[in-house]
Amino acid sequence: MTQSTETTSYKDIKQTVLGRIRSGEWRPDTLLPNEEDLAVEFSCTRTTVNRALRELAEEGFLERRRKAGTRVSSAPQRQARFTIPLVRDEVEAMGGTYRYALVSALAETAPEWLAARLALTPGQRVVHVRCMHYSDNTPFQFEDRWIVIDSVPQVEQADFSAIGPNEWLVQTVPFTNVELSFLASRADATLAGFLDVTEGEPVFTAERITWLQGQPVTLAKMYFAAGYRMTTRL
Repeated sequence: MTQSTETTSYKDIKQTVLGRIRSGEWRPDTLLPNEEDLAVEFSCTRTTVNRALRELAEEGFLERRRKAGTRVSSAPQRQARFTIPLVRDEVEAMGGTYRYALVSALAETAPEWLAARLALTPGQRVVHVRCMHYSDNTPFQFEDRWIVIDSVPQVEQADFSAIGPNEWLVQTVPFTNVELSFLASRADATLAGFLDVTEGEPVFTAERITWLQGQPVTLAKMYFAAGYRMTTRL
């Protein structure tokens, strides 16, 4: 049996191609060598080259057209990608000890405001989950989430007593589109009790809606305790 002697990874190829673009060796609109020639140059398979070029195209550095080859983008730029964050990871990244607590999980008919927001048909049902996330036993986030049963049928059998709905969804169902909103909300009596803030106090609020191939999956509102700061890098 002949073993593969390929030592160049697709990541190596990506870095080399990026280096040539950034150095000006391959300028905007430059036509790259074909995949067969690049495979010979890098001593690897065409599949490895294809993956590297495909990812660079997805990231905005290259333009690929069938039968027209691969060119350096006329305006190379990184495209922002969104990954659903896990509260557990966020808390632990700050050095805290994460703890989760379920408040309630009920299957019900979608309220009118939710049906209108997600374009649901009358009578569609959702699972409404409310839960708390803690950092070192200090309130960190109150999560108020609705999950559309028609889009995620298995949610009716899900047990949210030990795992939060966001973490469960990340493990269970992908998403193709997301809508994010950030705002300040005034804490009502219930929210003030969960987050240990004064009633009427503004709290940082994130609202997120996700879809899968045009079907609404979930709408979640996340309320953060005082002092929360959101930082992102693109």
